[in-house]
Formats: sequence, C-alpha cells, structure tokens
Amino acid sequence: MCHYRFQNIVTKLKMTQENSLENSDKDENEDCNVHGSTIKLKRELGLFSAVNLILGVMIGSGIFVSPALALKYSGSVAMCLIIWTLSGVISLLGALSFAELGTLLGQSGAEYSYFREAFGKMHKFWGPLPSFICAWIYVIILRPAEVAIIVMTFAEYAIQPFTTDLDLHFKSMAIKLTSLSALFVMTYINITSVKLFVKVQNVFGMFKIFACLIVIGGGIYVIATGNNEYLQKGFEGDKITAGGISLALYSGLWAYDGWSSVTVVTEEIINPAVNVPLSISIAVPLITALYVFMNVAYMSALSFSEMTSVPAVAVAFGDRVLGAGSFLIPLGVAIATFGCAMSVQFGVTRVCYTAARGGHMIEAFSFVNIKRLTPAPAVALQAFITTIFIIVGNIATLIQFASWFLWFFYGLAMVALLVLRKTHGHLPRPYRVPTLVPCFVLLVAIFLSVLPIVHDPSIKYLMAIAFIVIGIGIYTLFVYYKKTPTKLLNKFTFLVQVLFESVPPNIPENYED
Repeated sequence: MCHYRFQNIVTKLKMTQENSLENSDKDENEDCNVHGSTIKLKRELGLFSAVNLILGVMIGSGIFVSPALALKYSGSVAMCLIIWTLSGVISLLGALSFAELGTLLGQSGAEYSYFREAFGKMHKFWGPLPSFICAWIYVIILRPAEVAIIVMTFAEYAIQPFTTDLDLHFKSMAIKLTSLSALFVMTYINITSVKLFVKVQNVFGMFKIFACLIVIGGGIYVIATGNNEYLQKGFEGDKITAGGISLALYSGLWAYDGWSSVTVVTEEIINPAVNVPLSISIAVPLITALYVFMNVAYMSALSFSEMTSVPAVAVAFGDRVLGAGSFLIPLGVAIATFGCAMSVQFGVTRVCYTAARGGHMIEAFSFVNIKRLTPAPAVALQAFITTIFIIVGNIATLIQFASWFLWFFYGLAMVALLVLRKTHGHLPRPYRVPTLVPCFVLLVAIFLSVLPIVHDPSIKYLMAIAFIVIGIGIYTLFVYYKKTPTKLLNKFTFLVQVLFESVPPNIPENYED
C-alpha cells in the first residue's frame, strides 16, 4: 500500500514539474497552484511584515540580557550612549547599501547572491568561491548555531518559574527539551506557510516593542521621581581609550546585527523596489531609538558596577523598578528570543534555497513544496543542523569565531556593490546610496574584522581559517570538478521529493550560471 502511495506522489510531482515548465512563460504575478502555474516562492511580505522581519531578527535577547559590554568598554555613561547611537547609524548605512544591492538584483540570499553576481564571472575557479564560502558558513554553521543559542535562551527564560528547585543536571535537560520543542514549532510554522509565519511574526513583533516600551516606561518613572544620580555622572568613570571605544563599538554593532535580513528574502517582498529601502528606513532608526532609550532606562536605576556585573541587566532592572510587574521582563525576553530565532531560521533557509538553486548546495534543497510554496527541504535541513547544536549544547566558542565572519562578509558586500556599479552600470537602480556610504561601511568592516584578532589573538581564529579551508576543499571537489555521487544523490532527491512533496522551482530569467 505504501509503495503505491509513494508512486502516486511521485507521479503527481512529475506532472506538476512538467506543467510548470510548459507554463513558465505565463504572467509572473499569476497565482501558483498545482495544476499548471509557476512553482516558486510567492511575494507575501508587505511593508508592515518587512519591518517586522527586521525587528524580529534585530531584537533578540541581547538588549535585555547583556547590553553591559558596551558600557564596560566605553568607560562612562555618556560615551556608552554615544556608542549605541553611532552603532545604529552605522547599521542604517550598511542596511541602505544592502537595499541598493537587493533592489538592483531582485534576488534573495543577500550576500550570497551579491558575491555570485559581482565576482562569479571574474575567474572560473576563484570567482564563484566567495559566494560558496558565504553559503557554506551561513547555512552549515553560523545561522543554525545562532538559532540554537537563541532558542536555548528562550527555553531558559520560559521555564524559569518552573525550575527554581531543580538541580543543575535536570534543569539543563529541561532547557534542551524545551528548546527542541520550540524548534519544532518554529520549523512547523516555516514549513507550513509564509502567511502563517507573517501572522505569527507580526504578533511577536508587536509584543517585542511592548516589552521594550515597558523598560523605557520604567526608566521614565525613575527619572521623573528624581532618582537619576547614575545618569548625571556623564563622562565620569574609567579612562576612555581608543581600544576601549573600539571594543564598545564592536559590542554595540553585534547587538544591532540583523539589519540585512529583509534583503535575504527579496524575492518574497511585495514591490521590493519600494518596500525594501522603506522598511529599512523605518525599522533600523526605530530600533536605534529603542536601544538608546532602553540603555538610558537601565542607567537610571542601576549603577555602573551593577550593570557590568549582573547576568541579565533587564531582569535586575525589573526587580528594582517594576515590583510585582517584574515577571514581564523574563516574559519579554522569551517572546523576543522565540520571534528572533524563527526569523533567523526563515532567513537562512532562503540562503540555503538560493545557494542550492545556484549549484552551491545539494539541488534538492532548492525544491519548493507544491502545495504550500515554501522551501520545505531547506527548512528541514536547518532544523536538523540546529537540533545537533542544541544537543551538543556548548557552542559558545563556535559562535565567537563564526560571528567574526559577519563583518568580513558585510565588507565584501560593499566591495560587491562598488564592482556592480562598474559591471552593471547599465541596469536601472530603483534605489541608490551615495558612493561615500558603502566606502565608509567598508572601512568599518575592515576595522571590525581586524580588531578582534589584534585584541584577542586566539585559536578560535585558526578554527575559522580551518573551516574556510574545509569549504574550499568541498567546493573544489564537488562544485568545481563536480565529483558527486550521482546515484546516491538521485536517491536522496527522490526521498526529499516524496517526503516534502517538492519540485524544482522556476529559475528567474536574470539568474545566470
């Protein structure tokens, strides 16, 4: 019976694929269905959803749990607030540069697509390598490890009221089981429907803003009652040094990471030429304002030593200021982290989907579910890798060296923008930033790529180099020389199509090999 069912599914998949090829010249905006229209990801994210996607990725646990590093390294209250503001400005400039790239190419995948288009034809071997390394690091290690850490933070705060009496071993097990349960829920949402993801993310986005406003409101109350002795210290404190300012800026920019998230899903944004730059222009300044005023709130109630010593700044703030309402802070952290993890997973699956479509990942991970029009195989892959990281648990070092790649790739994206202005100068640009902007962001990226190595030269950067070398080896063997186990891949592709009822998508006209 199972055999016949599988055969029926496969027959249906083949018919769908044939029909999609026959009808590939139909109107691009025609609704997708199983009986003859284009099989591809649909444009379902409007302006509000695009703004919420950026909010979802950028507002995680960092601003609630550990904003103290910027204060510690900056040396004073006033300088710390300047660092948070400057970090927001740099993030906005970087995001607007990405908006030009996203609207120019119209492809999902962010850095992967930009490297592929800018460098891919420069050299047969070296040209496509940056895009492959980008996909290799984002899809296999950085983003799934990031999701694992975020979802474990969610679990820790979600079960906090119920695990006060558990010993360390059982509490660790409870956190991992809760993390896996949360991962299952967000994977189900991302596989089931983009519309469902949008609805859930929009709700979570509003709750995140509400949680931030609670902290800011508490700070306003403290200041209004005249208890602002900590804020009045201004530039008083430890001696301000160039090295300290650099590390403070690095910490601040890490908290703002995620500003490129909307360009990862460009192909699913409605009217991207307008909504991509507009969503960035709304979301990043909004988050900058929230972050600065939340730090003002923290500093109004907590001393310098308290902020730099407590494990969770927002929780300490809530206990001191909110009284009976202090439970809202752990709840806010749980909501922020779940929404953030779901959004990061949503974005990285599009990088995986785009890389597989470009021949830099196993082709089956570019397939689209014929009913739900989601990249179900790519979502499942990310869930599988994240599960491994959650089970392993101790991946902080992995994140430390992998996160160094972020600003390295951001800098390379600025180079790609300048290259594409030369090689694709004839193409219309719905949105364009002044040349000075990507040049400035490039200098910041170079600085932030060199700073950690100079300040803390350690073995984790050798691990980063080792991971690049492994990626080059895989690229050389399987991508450049195409030494792939064809029979095994055919069986794997068959299994993926059966399990996820998925078929290859129609390749965009401007997506050349």
